[in-house]
Parts: sequence; C-alpha cells; structure tokens
Amino acid sequence: MTVARFDRRAFVTGVGATLGVWSLRGRAQAPAPVKIALIVPLSGPWSKQGKVMQIAATMAVEHVNRDGGIESLGGAPLELVIFDTGDSVERAKNAAQRMVAEQPDLVGAIGAYLSSFTLAVSEVTERAELPLITLSYSDLITSRGFRYIFQSSANGVRQAEESLPILLDLAASAGAKRPARVGIVMDSTAASVAFVKPMKEGGLLEELGLELVVDQAFTPPLADATPLIQRVRAARPDLLLLLPTVISDTALLIQKMNEFGLGGGRLPTVSNGAAMGDPDVGKNVRPEQLEGVMSVVANWGVKGQEALLEQIKQRSGEPWVTQHELCAYGHVQILAAGLELAAARDRRALGMALHELDTTAGPAQFFPGGRVRFDEHGRRVDASLLVIQWQNGVPVTVYPAAAAVAAPVWPKS
Repeated sequence: MTVARFDRRAFVTGVGATLGVWSLRGRAQAPAPVKIALIVPLSGPWSKQGKVMQIAATMAVEHVNRDGGIESLGGAPLELVIFDTGDSVERAKNAAQRMVAEQPDLVGAIGAYLSSFTLAVSEVTERAELPLITLSYSDLITSRGFRYIFQSSANGVRQAEESLPILLDLAASAGAKRPARVGIVMDSTAASVAFVKPMKEGGLLEELGLELVVDQAFTPPLADATPLIQRVRAARPDLLLLLPTVISDTALLIQKMNEFGLGGGRLPTVSNGAAMGDPDVGKNVRPEQLEGVMSVVANWGVKGQEALLEQIKQRSGEPWVTQHELCAYGHVQILAAGLELAAARDRRALGMALHELDTTAGPAQFFPGGRVRFDEHGRRVDASLLVIQWQNGVPVTVYPAAAAVAAPVWPKS
C-alpha cells in the first residue's frame, strides 16, 4: 500500500509553477486565515483538561504557521477559534450549535473531550458537514454512519479487548500470579461504559477465565467513596479496574483505597484514560499511595517526543504532558495535513481528504501506532494502546517496550 508522507515544502515543489505564482501574489496580499475550532470544557469539573488542550492546540497552530501555513492554499495560516462545552451534555450541544452558527467559514474542528459531550457535539457538526476529530473513546461515536467524525484513539471495545490480555501478560512477565478474580468500580460516563461493555456483555471475562466479583458504578462527581471501596475490600479481587473520569473522584478513590489498606501496590489497580495520570492527582495524593497504579491510555509521552513535551510543559506549567495535550496538538496537525491534501477552503473537501489521508510522517509521530489513516467509519485504523504506571511520583509509559520510558512493575498482591 502506498503511504502518503506529508512534507509541505516537497508538496509545494510538486505543485510547481502554480504555487510560485501564488507566492509572488502573496507578497502583495497575504492569504486569509483558514479557520478551525477547538470545542472543549473550559468551565466546570473538566476545565483544567480543556485549558491544557487549548494551550497545546494553540501551540500547534503556531507551529503550522511558523512552518509556512497551508502551502497548497498559498501559505494560508490557520486561525483557531475556541468554544466552551461547559459541564453538561446539553451545554456541549448548545456550544456546538453556536459554533456552527457564529463561524460559518469554519472548515474543521477538534475536541469535545468526554465521550458523552462528543456524541452530542458530533450530532451538530455532522448536520453541518463539519469534520470533527476527537480522542473520545466511545464506540458509539463512530457507529452511527457519520461521514464527518474522526476518532484518533482506539474505541472502547478495542481498548477493552486489547487491554486485558496486555495486563495479564504484564503480570505473567513480572512473575506474579495470574489474576483470576476481577473487580470493576466505574463512573457512568460514556467512555467508562464503552470500556466495560465487552467485558461484561461480550463474554471477554469468561473467555479469559476471569470472574467478576465486584461490579459498582457511580455518577460523577463522587461524594463518598467509602461504600464502593468497602465492597472491594470485602470481595478481595486479584485485579481492580478503577474507572473514574473526574480528577477529584480519582483522588478520592485512591485515598480511600489506602485508608482501607488496598493502596500503595497492595492490590493491582488499573484505570482507563488520562484521569488517573493527571497532574492534579499527583498534587492531591501522596506518591506512595499512587505507586504502581496503572492506566490504559490512547496517548502519552513516549521515546522521541522529548523536545515537544518540554515545549508544552513550559507553556502549560504542568509537570508532565498527558494524552489531552498530545492529542490536541496532533489533531491540529492532522487537520493541516488534510487541508494540504484537499487544497481547498471547504469543509466537505477536507472531510473527503481526511478519509483519503494515509501517512506515517507529520501528524503520525504524535500517535501510538505511528500511522494516520481512517476507515469508512472515521476510526483510525492503526490506533494502538499505551500503558502508563505511577513510578516515583510520575506516571510514565511502560508498554509497549518500543515506546516505554520505564520498565513495568506489577504491584504485589
């Protein structure tokens, strides 16, 4: 299969004299910006994540413009417009409606953050034929026959199907006893529901010989974690899947586990998504309480990204970079690559170009799997998983080995 490799300057050379004429004209009149949008929570309990995504997306736009803009459009710069989803599905939908009404010349958008927000926002963007790139996990996002939604992460079903075998292999490689009894404590958001559905309803637990001994769900934000962790202590699973999406819930659950003698590596604990690795968790929970806790994520810092990670940290003031910043940065780069391919200021042309895009260069370096291409549903074909683990007060990538910055340690049972 031929893989498109985007080099903007090479692209210009291939186009030839036409762009040369545009370049000469551009000296007299600079091309108008190409507008793209970021729609994320900037208020409410998820505002911190939205704000770091805004920082990273802004940096990506600056880098695209610094490197010549969209050269197939005569060097047109990108312009980022920002919309706040707020703290509920209804507010997210309203924000999307304002976005398409107030910015009719938008050609693409990124963001939405929570899967439940993305499901609502994408209903609006699909009707407007506006391409939307998201990291949200829910498999429902790309199961509705939409043409203008693009999911850069592995969806919830794939993450569930792939993560449990990975975790069992990590336990075996560490010489630990193979887990046989599993507990699940999860919030009710769409991403968490999507992650556990194939385990509980698709037969995955039975297939792997795992018995579900704790199955508890809660609506965020969590007021008291005591009843949930009491059930975990009573059942004593060999592996706990702890699935919050709100940072305060994450800290509360970990603290309560330590209060009940289950934290600090006593019970192997694995989450899904970036909440468990957020810097705010590290600020509110002691390092020894977090030690050994793992999370399956769609993106994180890996070998070879050190320079970019340092730039984002300096801009955000955060001690490390999570999947939110990396995906926001990478999604802008995907839109830029799609615009180069489309060579048009048109959202429909961009949508078609994103379906045609196939690259192992440019934006591909910012995503696990090292390749960006989407299937007919908008799912990134080569999306793969990373496992991070809290070690010495920092969540670091430990799987796969090629991307890892530290070796995994399976917590003591």
